[in-house]
Amino acid sequence: MSEITASNSQSIHLPLIERKHEEYKKELGMHTAASHGVTVARTHMHDWLILALLVVIEVILNVIHPFYRFVGKDMMVDLKYPLKSNTVPVWAVPIYAIIIPMVIFIIVYFRRRDIYDLHHSMLGLLFSVLVTAVITDSIKNAVGRPRPDFFWRCFPDGMDVYDQLGNVVCHGDKNVIKEGHKSFPSGHTAWSFAGLGFLSLYLSGKLKAFDCRGHIAKLCIIFLPLLVASLVGISRVDDYWHHWQDVFAGGVLGLTVSAFCYLQFFPPPYHPQGWGPYAYFRALEEAREGTSGATNLGNAEGTAENVLGNEEAVEDKGVMGLQLATNDSSSRIIEDDEECGGRC
Repeated sequence: MSEITASNSQSIHLPLIERKHEEYKKELGMHTAASHGVTVARTHMHDWLILALLVVIEVILNVIHPFYRFVGKDMMVDLKYPLKSNTVPVWAVPIYAIIIPMVIFIIVYFRRRDIYDLHHSMLGLLFSVLVTAVITDSIKNAVGRPRPDFFWRCFPDGMDVYDQLGNVVCHGDKNVIKEGHKSFPSGHTAWSFAGLGFLSLYLSGKLKAFDCRGHIAKLCIIFLPLLVASLVGISRVDDYWHHWQDVFAGGVLGLTVSAFCYLQFFPPPYHPQGWGPYAYFRALEEAREGTSGATNLGNAEGTAENVLGNEEAVEDKGVMGLQLATNDSSSRIIEDDEECGGRC
């Protein structure tokens, strides 16, 4: 009975992912930043160029003016909340949405020494945040919804002025007024869910949260980044910088984009191979195919020495050997993954 308990305890504290990764590492070899980093980066050179383009687009979107929609006096009832400072400043968003997840990616890299995981997690995270930023700011500029504190942005002295059509005639600071027309959707919330949502998916894959073993502690770790993102969204309403609809839309947008970007590089967290990127398993399969191909080629040459004068038969057999090796290597990966627990 004690042996069974010890065995179960070991299976909890030594996740199957680590054992499988060590087995795969022996077949694949060490693919680190020093040995394969440049090669992997060159393979995704166009992706990095697209990221640079997204940065340029984001800068342009922040420079241009949003749509200044009609704001009448009767609309000011919901726009007279006090003008407050940000509980979560803008400069803090990249720290918790980008830098902290990257630090976690680096820690995982030093534990596993897998350049594919490090490169793809960072690339996916940056895509998640930048794509979300471009979509968010594009909608902000197109909608031009006034913030809840728009009255005090437009009339800092409290004296409201309207033209003959009933539209506001603002006399406040131009930059403050411009920012006052960017309420929908919430940028803080969207960027938070884009970065921390990606991190949550990443952790769920690495921890094998959906391996049907029922360890609730894994879910607590996964929900922590989402809780932080939710609290950031709530602070935007508390600071009267956003309406609740802005925050809701920003959260849905950021979480959706993060899911798409994550699945571009990693299997779903509930998948048997959810603990590693697609590129890692492709490299593993290629390594297995190369080893099997070399073995079968040697067997074919040995057959050629024994069967004199039957060169055509030997050639056909060699080709069949290589084809069967390919199928066998693929089936081995599937069998190994099924042993990982997968779904119940």
